[in-house]
Amino acid sequence: MNHSEFHDVLADVFGPAYGQALARTLALPGLGHRTADELLEAGESPQKIWTAICSEMNIEDEAFRHRVNRDER
Repeated sequence: MNHSEFHDVLADVFGPAYGQALARTLALPGLGHRTADELLEAGESPQKIWTAICSEMNIEDEAFRHRVNRDER
């Protein structure tokens, strides 16, 4: 997963506005209580961040949503 796929799947799952808000504000305990935006800036893997968001938001079934053809989401 690259950065653009991360932001695309975040918007697909949570909606564009809420997805952006989560990236800015949701502290991820498993990754040092930093936000997705902070982690991306620090060079953390987008896939690792997405997996942490899925875990925190209890949506494990969405963990590989970015691998599904965009038209099938």
